[in-house]
Amino acid sequence: MTDRLRYYASVLLLPLVALATVTYGAGELITSLPTGEAAVNTRLAAWRTDLWNTLTDIGTSLSDTPYIVALTAVTAAFLGLVRRRWHEAAFLVAAVWSQSLIFLATSALVARHRPPVHHLDPAPPTSSFPSGHVSAAVGFYCAVTLLLAARLRSPVARVLVWTLGVAVPLIVAFSRLYRGMHFLTDVLWGLLLGACCVAVSARAILTRHRRVQADRHERPRAPAGAPAEHSS
Repeated sequence: MTDRLRYYASVLLLPLVALATVTYGAGELITSLPTGEAAVNTRLAAWRTDLWNTLTDIGTSLSDTPYIVALTAVTAAFLGLVRRRWHEAAFLVAAVWSQSLIFLATSALVARHRPPVHHLDPAPPTSSFPSGHVSAAVGFYCAVTLLLAARLRSPVARVLVWTLGVAVPLIVAFSRLYRGMHFLTDVLWGLLLGACCVAVSARAILTRHRRVQADRHERPRAPAGAPAEHSS
């Protein structure tokens, strides 16, 4: 048990703490610089139409907090209780909730205001940096995609699955920009944050599980013709 705790502390907890520290530092740096990003939001706001307002409303809803929480809970329960793949369920929960914790911690400290355009969604109490919608989209959809692609034998099927898994976070990112809820660097860092949390969780949980399974298969077995031991 002690070895396991040390393992997860070194390959999961410490990298996530480092990621949170870097995220905070990046946010403080960005807010101190004249990035000129507001021009992107102003231009998108000038191009708004009823059709794109509706489409981006759907796009941003793909990563609304209640949906992500429910989808994560249902998927993790299916993986663990039905498929008995508890390591995959643990990986999914770790990927989603690690990005959420880092987002909540850093957004509370980095007081970046929202873009100076009309907001098409209610502004949550958290600040603009980083985009929690985007990081959550990567955390859930890319984590699920990673699990699905690992079990597909067809290269074409894997490409299709990954195309969809990557497209959803990009749709969410554009929707948040279009609707005036985030600056460009907010959504870009959200993509990076989510991807890093998926990678760290995969290395800590999925890679460890594969290594343990491989070790079990490689354990030496008694030769087929070896005499059996009898107790006296």
